[in-house]
Amino acid sequence: MKVIFGTDPIKYPLTGIGRYAYELANCLKESSEISELLFLQGRNLSRQIPTAREITSSGQGLRRRVQKSRFASELYRLTAPWLKTHTLRKHPDAIYHSPNFYLPPNVDRCLATFHDLSVFTWSQCHPAERVRFMQKELLLTIKRADILVTDSEFTRHELAEYFNLPLSKVYSAQLASSGDFYPRETEEISCVLSPLDLKPNQYCLFTGSIEPRKNIETLLDAYERLPLELRLNIPLVISGFKGWSSEGLHQRFERGQKAGWLRYLGYTKSADLPLLFAGARSFLFPSLYEGFGLPVLEAMASGVPVVCSDSASLPEVVGDCALMCAAMDVETLTQLIQKSIEDEVWREEARIKGLNRAKHFSWQRCAQETILAYQQV
Repeated sequence: MKVIFGTDPIKYPLTGIGRYAYELANCLKESSEISELLFLQGRNLSRQIPTAREITSSGQGLRRRVQKSRFASELYRLTAPWLKTHTLRKHPDAIYHSPNFYLPPNVDRCLATFHDLSVFTWSQCHPAERVRFMQKELLLTIKRADILVTDSEFTRHELAEYFNLPLSKVYSAQLASSGDFYPRETEEISCVLSPLDLKPNQYCLFTGSIEPRKNIETLLDAYERLPLELRLNIPLVISGFKGWSSEGLHQRFERGQKAGWLRYLGYTKSADLPLLFAGARSFLFPSLYEGFGLPVLEAMASGVPVVCSDSASLPEVVGDCALMCAAMDVETLTQLIQKSIEDEVWREEARIKGLNRAKHFSWQRCAQETILAYQQV
């Protein structure tokens, strides 16, 4: 097979879809079942996987202004896909895989990864301009794709049911954590934690974009219910890129930091993130909706006990290794957080079971399941 793989999501900051594209691209390069593999960035083809270089704040500002402009986003929506089509037409013998929802028009053999349906089923958790843009584009993707790929069985079934598609058209290829996430010795993680005034095994961690879907408001409400002495000894650490509709959350972060029980780190560099995970006492993730929920898997692979919501795909990822409750259940979430901090018997059991479960997920397996979808095309 000749495959062209889209790499537009591999950019700074490297969020979940970017990491998925990067890891999968690297594994596809090693596959003996692909005779030729090219990477499409914008309209440019290359044999090299791009790197996620940090861009300037002015560049970020320009991108956000374009995203918020209805005229500019509509112009981009109409022109960018055709530029890709022009490039892909020069390779009619190739399968094109878009790892980030969108497919250009008039491509004969193509598939796309559909990470979740949140712009349709949880539209209130996205900015209006994002919903407007993505709903238009994703409906086109449904029509254009020969095959669709999802990150989980949950999303596979949700996608098929929502759009009345045959299950035979939708393949799941579960994600994995990178090899950088594993238990580490105290000395190894101190170089990252010490400058942050954090101590190994003495903080709880949340990572993710600061936006409504991650349900951080509930997490803060639950953590504030813990005894003050416990909060001060085991502060809540939040790491994530500033998302939309987050002004109120950032005000609460400031109050929590002044009170001494919260640390907001902003975006953590990819090289430091595995060390931040490995140093946590427990990982907290009460998200309202996830197409997969990669951070909980990264926590388990790091030997860190997990507390999460029982929403969407998260039970599929954690199995019986985590403490779970309804996403909006503040009282139960508080109890589970306290158990994850204080119950040493459960903590050791969760650590061992989590490490074993994480081994069942690998990027090699994700690549092989994706290649099955290629073969179907």
